[in-house]
Amino acid sequence: MDNKGVRNLFIYGSLFFFVIFLYLTYDTMGKLDKRAPEITENVNQGKMVWHKYDCIGCHTILGNGSYFAPDMTKVVENKPKAYLKQFIMDPKSVNPNASMPKLGISSEEADNLITFLEWISKVDTNGWPPKPILAVAGTGQKEQAAGQRLFLSMGCQGCHMVNSIGGTSGPDLTHIGSKKDRAFVFSFLKDPQAVKKGSAMPPVKASDADIEALTDYLVTLK
Repeated sequence: MDNKGVRNLFIYGSLFFFVIFLYLTYDTMGKLDKRAPEITENVNQGKMVWHKYDCIGCHTILGNGSYFAPDMTKVVENKPKAYLKQFIMDPKSVNPNASMPKLGISSEEADNLITFLEWISKVDTNGWPPKPILAVAGTGQKEQAAGQRLFLSMGCQGCHMVNSIGGTSGPDLTHIGSKKDRAFVFSFLKDPQAVKKGSAMPPVKASDADIEALTDYLVTLK
């Protein structure tokens, strides 16, 4: 190939790949606009709360922040909003061993912060961060299978730990069957506030039959 041919190959090849680059850029930017929901005023106010209390100094969202405390990208998918609000306003009222201090966050600020975190949770992050490891502890007996499946499907492991697997924002349930009787566990699952005033745990939204099955599983954890 002579010099003219080499020059033409370079020029037209460069133009070809430049056009491809422009197309891919346009396509990517079009998709990025659809990866996040609409930003409302409450979302913006919640973002201001996030910055005001320097939440990023301990937590991460979308891969940014510190790793001292849990990632908050999908927290509203793993925790009920009522629980989150109580924890945000007074962490130790939910978990006496919580490392997070009481920051003086108002009720309105907490609501806006949760709205912001809910917005964050809806951003398409291509599966990041990974979902929490599921607690699969149990004795393996057939009569416990239904309750154990409910424990997993309801997301109980997002707050509670069983045999060192699961969340830590709620009590460790590894030995719950040795500490509480069946009647207490069933009543607590049905209406936590009636059994323990101020409890951050919401009532289990399930039929009595499912709550019975879940209770059957929990009381075997000894």
